[in-house]
Amino acid sequence: MPPSEPSAAHPVAGLAREVEEFVAAAGWNQPPQLFALVPTAALLDEQPELAGQLDRANPLTPVAQEALPDGDLAESLGRIAWPDIVVGCALAQEIIVLPPDVEAELEGIAEADAESLRRAAADHPRRTEARLVAAVLREGDAACVMRLRGVQPGNEDENAVDELVESPDLAPNLVDALKTTLQP
Repeated sequence: MPPSEPSAAHPVAGLAREVEEFVAAAGWNQPPQLFALVPTAALLDEQPELAGQLDRANPLTPVAQEALPDGDLAESLGRIAWPDIVVGCALAQEIIVLPPDVEAELEGIAEADAESLRRAAADHPRRTEARLVAAVLREGDAACVMRLRGVQPGNEDENAVDELVESPDLAPNLVDALKTTLQP
């Protein structure tokens, strides 16, 4: 899949794709990764030595942050506050996607225990592993990109191809949590 350029009409969608491609380059089985979205010009003012590494044509640059602590992602995001120079943020995380009929089967487990639900989803034969990237800007724009893993554990089809899905509605709760980190 060729690298994508952020779209002038939807820059946050282009940033979400850029973050996904960056994370994808390191392969699968990675912990959640948080990125600050910083104006490229401001970043170059602060660190002019980066001039050869940044694309000046893109108004915003994703900047990888330190690893999030293990544990509850919502709790970790709830403790984040960004400085004014950060105009947005993005989060890449690996998830399990289940068909709607399987989700209905697992509703009883969801009510009982979140960890049991995670295990049941991870062990389900119809699961699809995916990487989800949600990106938001302070001004309110949001985008999500999800890469569905073509080669699934237990089904090592060498011809399987990853599928990329884009929609701002893929992860509304995550988008809201990221927007909260940007509030004063």
